[in-house]
Amino acid sequence: MQKVDINKAEVEITQLFQSALQGEEIIITRDQQPILKLIPMALPRKRRQRGSAKGQILMDLYFDDPLNDFEEYII
Repeated sequence: MQKVDINKAEVEITQLFQSALQGEEIIITRDQQPILKLIPMALPRKRRQRGSAKGQILMDLYFDDPLNDFEEYII
């Protein structure tokens, strides 16, 4: 995290933008009080691809079998 006075930030705004784009948090202050925060926005997540987990998930052979008695399965 980098703290910069607003007067200095006006002169160095391009460098501050570059630092924020690289993931650094920039706090702009006035009279040593924080007034602004520069942070990069979160990148949008990739959409899931249908079938991307094919072959990675296995089901038990007895998955679909009916349960005999509910009380047997209480732990």
